[in-house]
Amino acid sequence: MSLLDLRFSPGAFLAPAIDWMNANLHGLFVLISKVIETSLGGIESALLAPSPYVSIAVVVVLAFIFANLRVAIFAGLMLAFCLFSGLWVASMQTIALVSVSVLISVSIAFPLGVLAARVKRVDAAFLPILNVMQTVPPWVYLIPAVMLFSLGRVPAIIATIVYGIPPMLRLTTLAFKQLPKDLLELGQALGASPRSILFKIELPTAAPTLLVGLNQCILLSLAMVVLAGLVGAGGLGAEVTRGLTRMEMGLGLRAGLAIVAVALLLDRLSRGALQRHSPRQMV
Repeated sequence: MSLLDLRFSPGAFLAPAIDWMNANLHGLFVLISKVIETSLGGIESALLAPSPYVSIAVVVVLAFIFANLRVAIFAGLMLAFCLFSGLWVASMQTIALVSVSVLISVSIAFPLGVLAARVKRVDAAFLPILNVMQTVPPWVYLIPAVMLFSLGRVPAIIATIVYGIPPMLRLTTLAFKQLPKDLLELGQALGASPRSILFKIELPTAAPTLLVGLNQCILLSLAMVVLAGLVGAGGLGAEVTRGLTRMEMGLGLRAGLAIVAVALLLDRLSRGALQRHSPRQMV
């Protein structure tokens, strides 16, 4: 056997593990699927139940409250484009997919980031893992997700969650590492409990960097959700895929522009909140 015949085949190692999980953890995967589908269905119902004009008005008012007038007007224009391009339902489905993915990604990444900031060994262990996760092409995450959860929206959300964790985890760790030690020492000197220090000193001080991490998590999740249209996730990604497979240039162009509109909408809303909290750290 020559050296050319020696090949590294990850599938030879991963396939038995995937088969074992499908055989022994099927109930867990069904439970995860039901939780995700229920959450996604609830958000989609909330977005699609009212009239599109009512939804646009509500978003504009919320954008004005949490950001500013410019962001509110911009949000209204982006949503109006999604409506008049005939892709309102697909756009709301995409926003629902991103919302569920980001909520779960943040709920996982935030505590892990705080732990990594406080325990150096954990930070050192996470570093190579995060480097690999951010180097792997996004569509690769879909392969194991589809193998475990079949086609549909659930594997798309699972892959999006995994893809959105690294930026939030990294920036959470950075935010808590950069906390001024004098503020923490002051809180301890005043006899504040660890819980009070966390919620009254650490979180407010770290908020600008945490919001940057949230912004990055949202945008990466949107990119992944659109790509996940290839595995039946629905939303605007499915419209792009349909336009490509049927060679319908008009549909593909409209769906692509709607994706841009949703991306700009989410970006401006998150950045507007960031700028309002800390204008000097806006990038």
